[in-house]
Parts: sequence; structure tokens; C-alpha cells
Amino acid sequence: MVSFKLLPLIPLLLTTAAQNATIRYMPFGDSITEIICWRALLWEKLQTTEWASVDFVGSGKTENNCKDSKYDRDNEGHSGYLAVNIANQNQLDGWLQRNPADVITMHLGTNDMTGNKAITEILAAFTKMVGQMRSHNAKMKIVVAQIIPLAIGSYNTKIQQLNAQIPTWAAGLNKTESPIWVVDQYTGFQNSDLRDGVHPNAAGDQKMLNVWYPALIKAFAAAKADQNAGTAVKFVA
Repeated sequence: MVSFKLLPLIPLLLTTAAQNATIRYMPFGDSITEIICWRALLWEKLQTTEWASVDFVGSGKTENNCKDSKYDRDNEGHSGYLAVNIANQNQLDGWLQRNPADVITMHLGTNDMTGNKAITEILAAFTKMVGQMRSHNAKMKIVVAQIIPLAIGSYNTKIQQLNAQIPTWAAGLNKTESPIWVVDQYTGFQNSDLRDGVHPNAAGDQKMLNVWYPALIKAFAAAKADQNAGTAVKFVA
């Protein structure tokens, strides 16, 4: 009689694709997000880090002749758009539906300044848009800028007033699962950093990158932690 010895089963470890999921990042704003080069500088800097695979998302690919044929141009910057109008017309809702994101940066309010919108209106628009971000992704990581100055007109007093209220506004909406980081793009930004009184030149692009970068690295890490926490692990005999 032949006897058979049962060998112990070796479990097979299976993980979901979430572990290797790409982080989706949406640069969102007006022309200071669209027709500039800080996005190119950001992408280039990320290529030497663990975040080289971050996928920039958005419906637009416009830039400012940044002389880089490789960088990911996708963005949701819209020249001339007001935060108040974007919110009232629910435009961000559609943009996020077409281009889902895990991380978003927002530099908005410049056109609201020149359009004579009240600060209360602008902050209400910001609040509505944060709600839309979270309706598409409850764990959205959000980086909001205190906006750069203008070298045209006499708008900087009002810009400073808006910027001064942004940290308190953000703190009131902050969530553990969907944090809001506030970055100061105003302080240290000079008229000489603007090419036309409104948009950053090469020096201004570099300054904006330097401010965005530390907060974005934190946001990417938080988004990756969410992905890892959501990875299902099971053993199959």
C-alpha cells in the first residue's frame, strides 16, 4: 500500500492594484496656473524623486514656451477665470468628473481682485469648491495658495486682506482625511518676478515652485499612505 504524505499548504499572497496606483495631481487655477512654467519646473524636480510617476491631470495643456518637450502639461488652469464664477457655474465639478485627482493645488483670486469681487464672495467660492473636491474624492489632499501680488493697479491691499483670511478659512474646513495646506506665494514675491505685472517670469516661476514643493511632497505622501492603507491583502491556500 502506498502512503501519501500531505505537504503543508504554502499561502499565496495577493494584493490589489491599489498598492501600485499612480497618484493623480491637478494643478488648478487661472492663468497663473495655465500660462506659466512653474509646472514644468515642478515636474522636472519630481523626476529625481520617488514621485516621478505622479500623473498631472486636467483638460488643458497650455504653457508659456517652457522649452521642455517631456513634461506632463495636463492642468486645469483657465486664463481670465474668477473663483466666484467657477463656483457659481459648477465648473470644477465637471473638470473633476472628467479628470479625477488625489491631490490638487489651487491658486485663485487674482481675477476676482481685478473684477472687484468681495472677499466674502471669494471665500464662499473657495468653500463650495472644496466641497466639490471632496464630493469626488473624500480623501482629496488640497494645497491652497495665498496668491502672488500684482504690479498693476492698486489691488495689493485687497490681495493682502484675502491672503490674511485664507489660513483661518482653511482651518475651519480642514479634515484629517482631507487636509488643506496653505502656502504663502505672496511673501518675498517682487514686481521684478513678474513678466507683465501679472504672471511670473522665470524668477517668479522658480519662487512659486519653491513654495509649492514642500507642501506637495507632504500631500503626495499622504495620498500614497491612503492607497497603501486601502490595499487589500489576503492569503489564498
